[in-house]
Amino acid sequence: MTARQQAITLIERYYAAFNAGDDAAMLACLSDDIAHDVNQGKRETGKDAFRAFLARMAQAYRERLDDIVIMANEDGTCAAAEFTVHGTYLVAEEGLPPAHGQPYALPAGAFFTLADGLIMRVSVYYNLANWIAQVSGETPA
Repeated sequence: MTARQQAITLIERYYAAFNAGDDAAMLACLSDDIAHDVNQGKRETGKDAFRAFLARMAQAYRERLDDIVIMANEDGTCAAAEFTVHGTYLVAEEGLPPAHGQPYALPAGAFFTLADGLIMRVSVYYNLANWIAQVSGETPA
């Protein structure tokens, strides 16, 4: 298997674990000092911080990713993914609209740095204004 294929397989495993709600399998894909760039937020570092992030997300959202497309460079050190997030907003987070089970569908993407068969960095991006419009009952721009 080429380095590119190994990178794609790692990201596929990471997102399969996400869709299965298997936090342990997701964490197994990460380096101990994972750098996680949260959309519209600051960088969080380490598996403990990532585990806490997953717990917050599981409390506030129920999500599934579809239409996942994964790309990687030749040497397998960088990868990117594009996907659609299908979710339900369960519990309001500070600074965000009230939650009452609103569904949403949102295009998103992520960038990865990889080494030694693990994810060293993940940066996730989506259009927050689009998400807010959807959960607020407005027409997204």
